[in-house]
Amino acid sequence: MELNNEVLTAIRERRSTRKFTERQIAPEQLDAMLNAAIWAPSGGNNQSWLFTAIQRKDILLRLNELVREGFARWTPDDDYPGKLAAKEHSQADSFNFYYHAPTLIIASNKPNYQNAMADCALAMENIFLAAQSLRLASCYINQIFWLRHDEPLREYLDELGIPREHVIRASAAIGFAAVPSHTPARKDGTINIIR
Repeated sequence: MELNNEVLTAIRERRSTRKFTERQIAPEQLDAMLNAAIWAPSGGNNQSWLFTAIQRKDILLRLNELVREGFARWTPDDDYPGKLAAKEHSQADSFNFYYHAPTLIIASNKPNYQNAMADCALAMENIFLAAQSLRLASCYINQIFWLRHDEPLREYLDELGIPREHVIRASAAIGFAAVPSHTPARKDGTINIIR
């Protein structure tokens, strides 16, 4: 039985990157990641998701400005530290919610569909593992999901072709790492086996 293979290695070696170079990924790399996304499992094989890849710097910068403005209006619905920190950091001149990655992939799905978030999360994991296998860096991005009801941001996403009836579920920053990411320790007590 093979207990060490390319898939397991990619899972162990993937890291969240928050410092990207400006170098754009190749079209073939983007196609491979998007193809990996659509092969993720979905509830009842629904496949009701949409993956929108943005590589134009002017659009990414406009999104960043709308996210910054959205955070100024937004009141977090809970005390999750990441939300509180994002709101605070969004007002800094250096704020960039996608960490200056050259590619941003946004996953959206139908509302009132119980598996929408799970389906998109599974697809995102496929994107991250595909990126790792292609020697690309990646980071899961929450900010557009948190601000999914912000009207100016939502209107701009409409212009980008994300259907109004879709709800933003997740985003992925993709590119080349500017610096290596450290390896975080795994917590003890997170596995329970009953045989």
